[in-house]
Amino acid sequence: MLIDMDDTILSAYGRPEIAWNTIAAEFAEELAPHSPREVAGTILSEARKFWSTAEPVWRLQLHEARQITVKNGFAALAAAGRTGLSEQLAIRIADRFTAYREEETFVFPGAHDAIDALKALGVKLALVTNGAAGIQRAKVERFALTHRFDHIQIEGEHGFGKPDERAYLHAMRALGVEAPDTWMVGDNLEWEVEAPQRLGIYAIWIDTHGEGLPPDAAIKPDRIIRSLTELLPAERR
Repeated sequence: MLIDMDDTILSAYGRPEIAWNTIAAEFAEELAPHSPREVAGTILSEARKFWSTAEPVWRLQLHEARQITVKNGFAALAAAGRTGLSEQLAIRIADRFTAYREEETFVFPGAHDAIDALKALGVKLALVTNGAAGIQRAKVERFALTHRFDHIQIEGEHGFGKPDERAYLHAMRALGVEAPDTWMVGDNLEWEVEAPQRLGIYAIWIDTHGEGLPPDAAIKPDRIIRSLTELLPAERR
């Protein structure tokens, strides 16, 4: 079984609208007379635009990418006549957002127990995560994941990540398994469902917030769960 880390095992990047609104509220005085909600909404819109076309290298430079998206948000506000927001403020907001995300990261309830139970059942486990080596390795250590997996694969350490086919093929080789015997579990429809399915891997989408598939989603998971505990036999849950 190949398991994603962020927003699968850990609550890390989900609900960005809540995070941006929280951070904007912290800077309300410095953003005045602009509404924190307006600023947060504009930044979020620019962030989504950025990530929709961003090259994979930006996943390894997340800190810098956030600074760019906040600056882009400020530029969009300025273009709409909302002036007076400085580049220095944009950098401080982006840096605070990065710190906030780290502070708020936690292990989903039952995730550790589910992984331990799967391992006890003899399931070979690989953690397959995108992102920078230092940031992701720190989370692996901080949240006691090292001993729980037979193989840990971080994009920044290996030079490739999802949805590159090499990410899945390398993990399967490390476990000594073939695609028909492999499950991929994660929250990203492209990375954990569509790409693995092309290789013949059984793809499970985790919908931790219970929002369901997007109405226009063309990608169809083989299974949808809300918690890793659902992967266990009924008698082990």
